[in-house]
Amino acid sequence: MEGNEISNCGTINESTGRANVGRNALAHHWVDCERAFIAQRYDRIAGLIGLFDWLFFFPPHLRARAAARLNAEPGGRVLEIGCGTGRNFPHLCAAVGPAGKVYGVDLSAGMLRKARELCEREQWSNVELTQCDALEYIPPEPLDGILFGLSYNTMPHHLAVLRHAWKQLRPGGRIVILDGKLPHGFGGKLALPFGLWLMKHTMLGNPFIKPWNDLAALVSEANGQRGHSISARAGHSPEAGSSARAPLADEFAMEEFLFGSWYVCWGTKPVHAQTGEAVEQLMAAE
Repeated sequence: MEGNEISNCGTINESTGRANVGRNALAHHWVDCERAFIAQRYDRIAGLIGLFDWLFFFPPHLRARAAARLNAEPGGRVLEIGCGTGRNFPHLCAAVGPAGKVYGVDLSAGMLRKARELCEREQWSNVELTQCDALEYIPPEPLDGILFGLSYNTMPHHLAVLRHAWKQLRPGGRIVILDGKLPHGFGGKLALPFGLWLMKHTMLGNPFIKPWNDLAALVSEANGQRGHSISARAGHSPEAGSSARAPLADEFAMEEFLFGSWYVCWGTKPVHAQTGEAVEQLMAAE
């Protein structure tokens, strides 16, 4: 138990990883926390997010990079899921312009308090913030782009949230995921024990899930393809086991940075999205 935080982290999902060091194979476990625990943790650290960017060696240019990968145009409608204190808002607001709309949703009241203060200082009148579970959020209109900015790994129900977000996206719209991960090879195995300890005491991000595979599989499913494929950028190759089909860059792609410790991946919803899904969007917005 940390301070006054809720002590029951709760076994919702459990992930296991293995780090091979020499002849020893060490199993490491991750137990997802209850959402109330996650919200309270983020309430406590809302004022420290800038410090954590420094602590985790977060490349500062990646926020602008992720916003650019949304391919948002002036007047566009975009959503950030897990918007936190609004550190991505400058880039999102610049992308859609004053005629556009930026929606932000977060579970933490403390984080949104900081985000509202930022919006007031910057006089962004086109930013609308909502406190709720991302799985329950319904935007008032179909979206041109959705960003998970350092939030996907913190959601124990991330797959359900991703599919829900996909339904809110207009045909031709794009989902972008910006996050950290273990580096490739031996360095990643060495970093795993400390990374687990650090995440459990700070951001509560599960290091074992692979959001890029989740998004790639969803894009492939929407295009009527079996399996998934990854188009890698920045000199890195697709993971072993991914499809041999050469993907189109406008379907799904991934860029990695700082020796594979950070990435931006994005997937585009096909323009031939089912009519029933479009009707569902309109009904939800009413």
